[in-house]
Amino acid sequence: MELAHSLLLNEEAYNQLGEFEKAEFIFEWLQFLEKLLPVTSRADIRENQKKLVEQLTSLLNNSPGPPTRRLLAKNLAVLYSTGDTFSVYQTIDKCNELIRSKDDSPSYLPTKLAAVVCLGYLYKKLGRILGNSFTDIVGNVLKAMKNAESQGRYEIMLSLQNILNGLGAAAVPCHRDIYKAARSCLMDRSMAVRCAAAKCLLELQNEAVFMWSTDLDSVVTLCFKSFEGSNYDVRLAVSKLLGTVLARALTSKQTTASTRHNFRRISLEEVMELLGTGFLRGSCGFLRASGDMLKGTSSVSRDVRVGVTQAYVVFVSTLGAQWLERNFSAFLSHILDLVSQSHPKAIQSQMDAIGCRRCVSFILRATVGGLLGEKAQIAAAKEICQTIWRLKKVVDAAMSDSNLEARISTTDATVSQHVLVCALQELGSLIHGLGTTAAPLLQDSSTGILEAVISVILHPSISVRLTAAWCLRCIAVALPSCVSLLLDRCIERLSALKSSPEAVTGYSFAVAALLGAVKHCPLGIPHGKGKVIMTVAEDLLCSASQNSRISLQRTQAGWLLIAALMTLGPAVVQHHLPRMLLLWKYIFPSSPKDLEMEKTRGDSFTWQVTLESRAGALCAIRSFVSHCAGLLTDEVVQRLLPPLPSAVDLLTQLSSIYKSYGNSLKTPSTVYRHKLYELLAVLPPKTYEGSFCAVLKELVADLTVPDSQIDASTFLLPPLCHENDLLLLGPLLQETDHRFIEEQLLLGNNIAGGSLEYDPYSIYEKVAKGDSIPKPLPPVLSVVSAATRLFGVMFSHVAESHRLQVLEQLLNSIKQTKGSRQQIVQLNVVSAFSTSLKCLANCKGSLGPEEIRRSALTLVMGALESNNPLLRCAAAECLARLAQVVSDSAFTAGLAQVSFDKLKSARDVVSRTGHSLALGCLYRYLGGIGSTQHLNACVGILYTLSQDSTSPDVQAWALHSLSLIVDLSGPLYHVHVEPTLSLVLMLLLTVPPAYAEVHQSLGRCLNALITTLGPELQGSSATVSALRTSCLLGCAVMQDNPDCLVQAQAISCLQQLHMFAPRHVNLSSLVSCLCVNLCSSYLLLRRAVVACLRQLVQREAAEVSEYAVALIKESREDFTPDVNIREIGLEGALLGLLDKELDQRLCQDIKETLTHMLTSMAVEKLSFWLKLCKDVLAASADFNTITSVDTTQEEETAKVDDASVLKSDSDERFHPFSNPRWSTRVFAADCVCKIISQCENAGSAHFDVTLAQERKQRDSRDDFLVLHLADLIRMAFMAATDHSDQLRLSGLQTLLIVVRKFAAVPEPEFPGHVILEQYQANVGAALRPAFAPETPPDVTAKACQVCSAWIASGVVSDLNDLRRVHQLLVSSLIKVQAGKEAQSQQYNESTSTMEILAVLKAWAEVYIVAVEKQKNQSDAHNHCLKIANSTEESYRDVTSSASGVLDLVQADLGTLSKLWLAALQDFALLTLPSEYASQLPAEGGTFYTAETIENARPHYYNSWALILYAAALWLTSTGFVIVDPDEGVTNLSRPVTPTTMCQDSSTRPLVKSPEDVNTDRFHLILGISVEFLCSPRSDAAMENIIACLRALQALFDVPWPRSKIGGDQELGVELLNVLHRLILTRESPDIQLAALEVVRLILFAAQEHVKEKRRSAEVDDGAAEKETLPEFGEGKDTGGLVPGKSLVFATLELCVCILVRQLPQLNPKLTCSPAVHSGKHLLLPEDGSRLVVAALVILSDVPAICSPEGSVSVLPTILYLIIGVLKETAVKLQDGQLPLTVAASLQALRGLLSSPMARAEKSRTAWTDLLRSALVTVLDCWDQVDGLLRELDEVSLLTAITVFVMSTSPEVTTVECLQKRCIEKFKITLDSKDPLVQCKCYQLLHSIFQHPHKTVSYPYIHSLAPSIVGKLQETEKAKPENAAELQVIQEGIKVVTALTATAEEEHRAGLVACLLPILISFLLDENALVSATNSAKNLHEFALQNLMQIGPQYSSVFKKLMASSPTMKARLESAVKGNQESIKVKTAKHAKNPGRSSSIQLKTNFL
Repeated sequence: MELAHSLLLNEEAYNQLGEFEKAEFIFEWLQFLEKLLPVTSRADIRENQKKLVEQLTSLLNNSPGPPTRRLLAKNLAVLYSTGDTFSVYQTIDKCNELIRSKDDSPSYLPTKLAAVVCLGYLYKKLGRILGNSFTDIVGNVLKAMKNAESQGRYEIMLSLQNILNGLGAAAVPCHRDIYKAARSCLMDRSMAVRCAAAKCLLELQNEAVFMWSTDLDSVVTLCFKSFEGSNYDVRLAVSKLLGTVLARALTSKQTTASTRHNFRRISLEEVMELLGTGFLRGSCGFLRASGDMLKGTSSVSRDVRVGVTQAYVVFVSTLGAQWLERNFSAFLSHILDLVSQSHPKAIQSQMDAIGCRRCVSFILRATVGGLLGEKAQIAAAKEICQTIWRLKKVVDAAMSDSNLEARISTTDATVSQHVLVCALQELGSLIHGLGTTAAPLLQDSSTGILEAVISVILHPSISVRLTAAWCLRCIAVALPSCVSLLLDRCIERLSALKSSPEAVTGYSFAVAALLGAVKHCPLGIPHGKGKVIMTVAEDLLCSASQNSRISLQRTQAGWLLIAALMTLGPAVVQHHLPRMLLLWKYIFPSSPKDLEMEKTRGDSFTWQVTLESRAGALCAIRSFVSHCAGLLTDEVVQRLLPPLPSAVDLLTQLSSIYKSYGNSLKTPSTVYRHKLYELLAVLPPKTYEGSFCAVLKELVADLTVPDSQIDASTFLLPPLCHENDLLLLGPLLQETDHRFIEEQLLLGNNIAGGSLEYDPYSIYEKVAKGDSIPKPLPPVLSVVSAATRLFGVMFSHVAESHRLQVLEQLLNSIKQTKGSRQQIVQLNVVSAFSTSLKCLANCKGSLGPEEIRRSALTLVMGALESNNPLLRCAAAECLARLAQVVSDSAFTAGLAQVSFDKLKSARDVVSRTGHSLALGCLYRYLGGIGSTQHLNACVGILYTLSQDSTSPDVQAWALHSLSLIVDLSGPLYHVHVEPTLSLVLMLLLTVPPAYAEVHQSLGRCLNALITTLGPELQGSSATVSALRTSCLLGCAVMQDNPDCLVQAQAISCLQQLHMFAPRHVNLSSLVSCLCVNLCSSYLLLRRAVVACLRQLVQREAAEVSEYAVALIKESREDFTPDVNIREIGLEGALLGLLDKELDQRLCQDIKETLTHMLTSMAVEKLSFWLKLCKDVLAASADFNTITSVDTTQEEETAKVDDASVLKSDSDERFHPFSNPRWSTRVFAADCVCKIISQCENAGSAHFDVTLAQERKQRDSRDDFLVLHLADLIRMAFMAATDHSDQLRLSGLQTLLIVVRKFAAVPEPEFPGHVILEQYQANVGAALRPAFAPETPPDVTAKACQVCSAWIASGVVSDLNDLRRVHQLLVSSLIKVQAGKEAQSQQYNESTSTMEILAVLKAWAEVYIVAVEKQKNQSDAHNHCLKIANSTEESYRDVTSSASGVLDLVQADLGTLSKLWLAALQDFALLTLPSEYASQLPAEGGTFYTAETIENARPHYYNSWALILYAAALWLTSTGFVIVDPDEGVTNLSRPVTPTTMCQDSSTRPLVKSPEDVNTDRFHLILGISVEFLCSPRSDAAMENIIACLRALQALFDVPWPRSKIGGDQELGVELLNVLHRLILTRESPDIQLAALEVVRLILFAAQEHVKEKRRSAEVDDGAAEKETLPEFGEGKDTGGLVPGKSLVFATLELCVCILVRQLPQLNPKLTCSPAVHSGKHLLLPEDGSRLVVAALVILSDVPAICSPEGSVSVLPTILYLIIGVLKETAVKLQDGQLPLTVAASLQALRGLLSSPMARAEKSRTAWTDLLRSALVTVLDCWDQVDGLLRELDEVSLLTAITVFVMSTSPEVTTVECLQKRCIEKFKITLDSKDPLVQCKCYQLLHSIFQHPHKTVSYPYIHSLAPSIVGKLQETEKAKPENAAELQVIQEGIKVVTALTATAEEEHRAGLVACLLPILISFLLDENALVSATNSAKNLHEFALQNLMQIGPQYSSVFKKLMASSPTMKARLESAVKGNQESIKVKTAKHAKNPGRSSSIQLKTNFL
């Protein structure tokens, strides 16, 4: 294929190829040429033009296929437009010749068509350049059309469209001729020709004025005729033409003078009238219609009506949203008039009426719902409401006329019913879409929407009553705050108007609908409503028999209410279950005898009532079973069963009852059947086994002797077919934007689809996916579908013998019927049997013996050859399921063989299509039939069928089947991939485009092949690259196909290719294709586009975005997308689409695509993304007249800034998004949150003003979030103050995130302030509306969270400013104190729990932060005092803010603490395991009611942790001392102290002692913590765990709780084990550190306890002997520790766990293994170090809680660990610092060695031995591996030795061998080259030399002092070079000076004599001083000071020495003199510059 990539055709290569390869080669070359020509220089083109034209025109004769001829024509046109045009006329003549040719043979046809296409493209591209030649051409083409077949007519129409497009106004002379030709084509047999003609006329109307002026009527009539017998594509194309022409006629200004005389402006009324005639009368002229009217036959065919409906929508969309806003009332009245009584013919039958209503609803939904923004929708809703009021008046007038014609007046009353239904339905949909944004609309009393809807609930027509109820349900879902009020209102009216039949049904519908809405309202309704409704229902049922006039309505209403009540779920229903079961028990006769008695008495009316009521009861039970599965215990099931046999008995008697009492019982009995079948289908089959036979008999009768002669295939079969196979049956079964109206064409002529009035019980059910309103089918049909479902369940449960009988009976009944009746029976039977196979497959059952299989096979095979394609499709699936259930390979092979034989012999389309699909379906359930022979046979047959060009149907089905086999046979198929691919390509290049179904199947094949090849497509071998090229070629052909669904296939194929071989897919052309189709009118194409985009942006978001914008900039003339990509990029275009799109799945995909784009690009294109979100959100600001600023008098200052916040940034400016819906705005607000989190991951500059500004200056393209803070706040504010509650929640969430992320960002211009401070007015204004009384609780709860975050963030330090927000929390607290009785009755009780807990949690957070700040400041304060007093002032400012916040809380702490403890007590009760449920208080807790316990749980889980921490802090702050005097009588509705836990008032003691109260509180907090920490759920938030641990820390911070835990060892151990487990399961260092802190405190408590016991024992036994003292502490006398009972053991376990995890080398098991023993030392990360330090601190405290014997047991472990840490982490650091861990281990070592246990009598010897071993271990560290010495830090080890020497008793270290080794180490170190090491060594020796025990210090002095002095004497010659060396000398001098002090008298003089010369040698004379280095100067000063001290101390030695050495004396004198002078100078300076701030130097001293 590479050879095809050249400017001229490579003829050499071309001639060597076979026939089919040539076609491929040509297509590849033409494709390449298309890309190449536009970018080739004009000179090159001219050079090769002659040859190229020859090559291209010669191809015309090669009979090119459809895609090839289109490309060929395009290339010729481009060639002439870029090169020279002089030979173009020859080309045109040549085409003309070809067209004129008399050759009519099929082989010549492609050439003719190619010539036609060429002419079209040449004129399109060159247009007027070609001068006047076009008249002949057009004439010639039109002449050719007269005897052309359909392909010719199709291509000619498209060519004429292109010619018109190219010539524009110049083509006027030909307009009439073309118009005439197109008229005839618009009614062509072939649908493709009709579509082409519509496109041609659409092009023509651009210039042909007559089409929308003089000939308008005929154009309209023509379009109506074209709709007759049309398919979906034709309706789409023609409705576009019709809508556009009418819109043009309406808007056109008067045109050229020539047409003026016969041109009249047409008015809107006339346009509407024209469309209305089509809708009402169809395509026939007026005369014919009147004739039909006389005969009384209806003549409007449905396709015309549906087509006209689409034309209405096109008409309005073309005129645009603004036009619709202006003309809405005229439009509305016209549309509603279509179903009014003024056109009785359109709605004469119920079917027609339903069809028309659907069309009207569709028009309103598509225009009002699809085009208008929220403002305009609100206006539209008002307008609809006016209409409802008007109609209501008409009805009232008609009803109140008590004149003689009363009978007529009722018909008048029903006149308006259809109009009302449409109006109410649209009103409901509008408000449902507006959501809470519609709140102002409903509050507007002048409109009175609720009044209007409720008033028509009493309408005489049942369908109006039902629709009004549905409309109320929509209002309730949109505005959850109305549900309760509406329910109350309807129940009240229902009770009041119990005697009016309309009121009873109307209001019961309304209540049922509202109950159905509750599950869509997360805030629910008060629990008590259930009780009220149950009472009303019982009342209705009991009073039904009192008044026969309304008994029917009352029974129906009663059961409807009960059924609807069930949807509220188990929590509500369980309270009413007994009453309901009682009603159920008595509704059916208790025995067969009673039933017989019933039959004998009564009339048709009583039976009607009986059947209705029993159907209602069945429905209620079904509702119960499906909504309250949780309550279906065995006991309840047992109570449900008794009436069932009686219900089945009645079923069997129905036919006889029906015969006795006549036709009026027909519907009730059908409904009864339906409801019984539905109930049985959801009950477990075991429960009604006894009735199987009777029910099956009835089912068989229902299926085989159906009441209706209606073909129900379209709703019975699609669920039974596989969704992929339905694609074969055309667009009607696929999802389209017009599904709602297209459905009626699907359902055949005698049924228009479902409607609410067919089954009122569906009003409370959930709506099917994609529907806006339930659409139950008529009872006659729904009974059939219920029967097939039940048959499926029962057949799989009956005995096998019975199965055979049933199947044979079914087969016989099919045989016995004839004609259309037979088809209906067959259809019912097959669907029932298919359902049963599905059930069998699901429960893995078997079908039974051979005979059953045979009957089953006969049944299915018959259907497989049915004339109904849908039935064939279902039968193929059924056959495959049969094979799956039998699961026997021989049987399956037999099935396939039958189909093979059939396909070889049969010639008819029906059997060929059915059997070919069966072959593919067989593969679906068998996971590939193993054998290759079988596969080869299948593939062979399907290849043959797919090339049968006589029947496109056979081709399409065979190819579809092939695609299934490719997909399902897996690797077996690899052999066939190449031939299949060639076949697919060949067909793609040859099948005419009119056969779209074949192309769609080809697309599925290609997709399956690409999937089969998979990642292999990346390969580079020749075969792979050939396959890849073929796949790409196939995609290219499909992309050019005119059919949108084929284009969708192409996109999904390219998507697959991009997944497997991304480098080989041309991304820019793919993106351009996607952008073009983003707004296609085909839903499936839009879905494919967005799905593909979603995949692309996951990998290459930036590229996709750039390509999209680049594409628009090139802006090719044929591409004008509906979305403005140039301004707002692809992202903005997708956001716009999201706003307009109504399909849920598509919206979800768009959101995911945008989210992927945002995550990968938001940081780079920050401003762009923020502007997008801002533009979308700004609509809320325009829409709302914000009323949130109600500043009080005291806030005068706030007035200004709060108000200025709300000014919108110039609302006049153009919005790229006009009025986006609230859901889009919510998405934008969520995007803002995502952007913030992306920036957080991207780097700190986004949250640092200074850094951001610096980087921005360096590179202006950089962009940082912090620079957009004002925008973020503004967006959050706009969202938080919107009318839509969802948006308010999102806005508050955004505000919360902004506050949290930016709280600490400083404001560089005002040091000491933060950047958020300037926005406090905005924050206040955003929060205030959320605390208004009518705000929903979830919004208030969220706002509380923001309040606490704001106060806690510390942004505002001024208390007066804080008070604004604080005041909001105070107001909420007052509401909480009112208790649960005072809560509003609008929502479920659990919502008040949510709100209360949110308030308490918010206060808890504020309190916690205030306490923590105060604590930090007091720490800082102590720190400051240590440093100096100068910082006092600055410190005061800081403290004030913290104590200020604390003061704010302090006022309410008394109340808060009680509420917190009460909430914790509730939480404790709720976390009890279920077996303690009986012990819970009957009336619920403080903040939850017993009924709503389940709903309340999540709210407690959400907030308990912070409340727990706050309560612990409060108890700590009072030190557990204060107990409120009013503890017994608190001011809440119930006492809420934990003393009430689990006790009722009668048993509670009156007053508890403070000790008991405290103990209760202590155990409450400890219990909750331990319960949670024992098993925190894997999703438990980190914050909860940390808060819980902090609460424990706070608890053990005070003595009283410590005494509790110290004294209760079991409790301590349990707590330690829980913490150990937590540390094992949670990796987070914060959690582990917090846990270790709690461990430390528990240990501390135990220490205190042991000390206390020892002290008291000593006091008691003061006189007694020491010996007899009992041993306290663990280990007692034996030293044994019991795991599980021992605190010490638990602590050690925990510490080992921490240490070994950080330093695995410490694990002795591991150390032996070679893996670890690398000897490398680690530097731990900071977190790791902190954990190790914390563990070491705990370890060193352990011996303190042991008895002496116990301490001996644990000592080896502790020493091992401490020295281990030292050894492993002693690494040299650059600056001579000690690593944290080393410092800690030395500290721990010191603590351990100085433990009193080391000296206690009982343990002393053991300790001494162990400590010596430890010292040896330390010494051995040096000797382990010689090579590692350089890494090891000698200083740390020396320090450790020194700790041993200094802290243990002398007997440990004075053993000679040890002492020698220690001294040896010091010696080595003294010789170190590193001055830092030397220096440290001197310091350590300094301390050892001063050890009080001479036995310890003397050996060191004797060994080391001489070498120290020697070293110092050497330095006389080599002066120090730098500070480090200087320090070494100074330390050395200090050591010698100290020695001198400690030496005995006789040795002292000698030492001084050594020291003085050294010191004097360091002195410099005046001249030298000036030039000396810093080090030398400092040394000089140091020596001088020392000399000044030593001289006086040892004056005799000093004088002697001076006398003996005059030079020394001279040096000293001059130095002293110089020093005195410099002091004088300094004092003078010092006076000028007082108070130098002192710097401090901290040093870690471990000794």
